[in-house]
Amino acid sequence: MLLLALCVPALTGCAESQDTPALQQTTYASAADLGSFCDRLPRAAYAGLPKHESSNDWFEVYEVEAGVFAIYEPFQWQEVISYLIVGSEAAALFDTGNGIGDIRAVVEQLTDRPVRVINSHSHFDHIGGNYQFDDVLSIATEFSLERTHGVDSAEIRMEVSPEALCRDLPEGVSEAAHKTRPFSITARLADGDVVDIGGRQLEILHIPGHAPDAIALLDREAGYLWSGDSFYEGPIWLFFPETDLVAYRASVAKLAAVATDLKAVFPAHNTPKADPELLLRLRDDLDRVLTGQVEPVPVGDGNVEFPFAGFSFLMRENYHSIPAE
Repeated sequence: MLLLALCVPALTGCAESQDTPALQQTTYASAADLGSFCDRLPRAAYAGLPKHESSNDWFEVYEVEAGVFAIYEPFQWQEVISYLIVGSEAAALFDTGNGIGDIRAVVEQLTDRPVRVINSHSHFDHIGGNYQFDDVLSIATEFSLERTHGVDSAEIRMEVSPEALCRDLPEGVSEAAHKTRPFSITARLADGDVVDIGGRQLEILHIPGHAPDAIALLDREAGYLWSGDSFYEGPIWLFFPETDLVAYRASVAKLAAVATDLKAVFPAHNTPKADPELLLRLRDDLDRVLTGQVEPVPVGDGNVEFPFAGFSFLMRENYHSIPAE
């Protein structure tokens, strides 16, 4: 998910930039029903999870499985979730959030092992804390490399404006100074690579579509998949200039192919743990959309939505249907 402007066309009729904010409902999010996300907190999905003592005024931390920590930013409307996966020799940090809170301080309370950052993709809400770490692994597309230079713009600063928040900013963070800081990719990843952190083998699945450098992490032995922004429970944003629907369809099929072997899916927004069966429905519903079998719902400013139970697809109204395979 990506956010670069404080405008929800479906609600306000305001002019849309190429990156418009996504606000999600607690269980099912439709663009037509978006409102104040603060009113929908806390999400029911967290009710049965004990909050870890490393939680602070910005991050809420939950151990969703043994050695798997969801580092959640509930008070900013993207509701980003980064994941710390702890092995016997090292730890992998799958994304680093918006760069608003001090994510490294949280990570250091959770593990004393060396930490390798792995980015699900290079939209700024997933690379904000990269600069705090020495070891950053990424697919190295042109899209990825461009974003290592950081982003300093009015749109990024809107991410910490009062309209985007449910509480005060952490000490030292201000709207005037907020930006995505530069970082270095220290190791390049490719599809099929395996990151061994000791007792956990994390396989890289390159799944472009939402973004050119999108990946998922697969722990085959445990039956866990970290899906990034390619799947989450809410409106899945597929209308950016870098979105490739043909590639996304192939990537969703790739995820669905491993779904029956999974015990849990860990998405990058909203809820920390999803039923793997949703990946099968994601594939089937996307195929119906892309082959013209589902009528789109206009949501304003050139966007349409295809709502389903548990998620929806947001696309440009001039998207092109794809022949059935």
